[in-house]
Amino acid sequence: MKIKHIISTLALIALLCSCGRPSIPQNAQHESRLPHIYPDYTEVTIPSNICPLNFAVQEEATEAVARLTYPGGEKVYGEGKKIIIDEEEWKDILASAKGKNIKVEVYAKANDTWKAFDAFNIFVAEEEIDQYISYRLIQPSYVAYEKLTISQRDLTSFEEKDIYNNMSVGEEAVGQCINCHSYKNYKTDHMLFHMRQGLGGTMIVNDGELIKVDLKTKETLSAGVYPSWHPTKNLVAFSTNKTGQSFHTKDISKIEVQDTESDLILYDVDNNEVSIISELEDELEVFPTWSPDGKKLYFCSAHFEYLNDSIAKETEMIHRYKEVKYDLMSADFNPETKEFSNIKTIYAASDSSNNKSVTLPRVSPDGKYLLFAEAEFGCFHVWHPDADIRLMDLTTNKITTLDIINSNRSESYPTWSSNGRWIMVDSRRDDGNYTRPFIAYFDKNGKAHKPFALPQKDPNYYTFFLRSYNRPEFMTEPVKVKPQEFTKKAKEDPISAKYASR
Repeated sequence: MKIKHIISTLALIALLCSCGRPSIPQNAQHESRLPHIYPDYTEVTIPSNICPLNFAVQEEATEAVARLTYPGGEKVYGEGKKIIIDEEEWKDILASAKGKNIKVEVYAKANDTWKAFDAFNIFVAEEEIDQYISYRLIQPSYVAYEKLTISQRDLTSFEEKDIYNNMSVGEEAVGQCINCHSYKNYKTDHMLFHMRQGLGGTMIVNDGELIKVDLKTKETLSAGVYPSWHPTKNLVAFSTNKTGQSFHTKDISKIEVQDTESDLILYDVDNNEVSIISELEDELEVFPTWSPDGKKLYFCSAHFEYLNDSIAKETEMIHRYKEVKYDLMSADFNPETKEFSNIKTIYAASDSSNNKSVTLPRVSPDGKYLLFAEAEFGCFHVWHPDADIRLMDLTTNKITTLDIINSNRSESYPTWSSNGRWIMVDSRRDDGNYTRPFIAYFDKNGKAHKPFALPQKDPNYYTFFLRSYNRPEFMTEPVKVKPQEFTKKAKEDPISAKYASR
């Protein structure tokens, strides 16, 4: 009797589960076009370990369902106008479809009539993606920066956690801003981020140990700003910047951020020493990044001569900001002697044939390619609708615009996954105001594929989330230092870095 009771119970559970799953409507009228869905996941290539691609059907309808057909089976989902995919079932779907397609058929009901739209495919790549990313979440304002976090997201699920919450140490006079989180070789045992204003300093995790450092010395322009960890040595290249911002009264860009001065420095983490890399007069150097072997440093530099001694540099820069155009540079580096040499221009973006400005270079893990953002002028391309992502082949120096990744709005801050098969960019393509992370497959032949938005459990999440994702970075592991440990260290006085002349 017990066995019969168990079988009956299991049968009842199976029946209830089948009743809860929507069915495909019969006699639906075919609409010869793709459905309007958000986010747009039509014909994208995705990692074989990504979380479910939930989406909303944006049609004049009251109900929608979608059938996912994959090697070995099919599943039907629908909750109102949302397609919410079961997470455990999705893992099985991905495993079955690895290296193949998932076929998606969408149906929408309006006025008691069902419509069937053209099917689309989601291709599941063989390659996985790094399990974690991190980003700063910030309101799109210009002075209210206290309510922000540096957060980490598990890409195989929807789990998001704070790395550090800016509100944990206070507000107003003791408030601060945090930015520029960075990792060594995608690992978190060596990482850093900056704190500015109240309790300022650079938070550095060095081989798992947390320290707080004041990188400003009397010989340098500022504390370190934009960082890049050396891949083999315990060194960090920084730019030092005097940054200001001005506001447009009638311009789609709203705000302009400028550097009036900027140099490059090298920080020796183990010896707590700062040295100068480059501080050339009339050159604005910024955004350093290392090659994967650590023998070359790439950065951006703009030649800019101040012409009016009777006004402040900040004032002159505000009047001439469109003249600032950055070229792509490189310098050879000897990791043993820590000496730089052979500084040269590898892409003269500012010359008359190009008349552009390059920012945010990042080299692929195999050293074959370099991504960068390019716009008409300046260094803060997140505010420039014309900003696009471009790709340089470092074996030929040929440059191509990644049209499939770009939109008619700002794309900035490109970065690579640790296996070089995935590109992540910050994009404002949705509404022009909020940056969201978009991920694109980059195949072994050097071809980029259509990007997709970072998936969320609720497909309407981005519609109501009023913060921007800033500086998205890949990580192969989560940050191990707890937010409370960062908060405790933040309240301590920083260690002063020493200056080492070269």
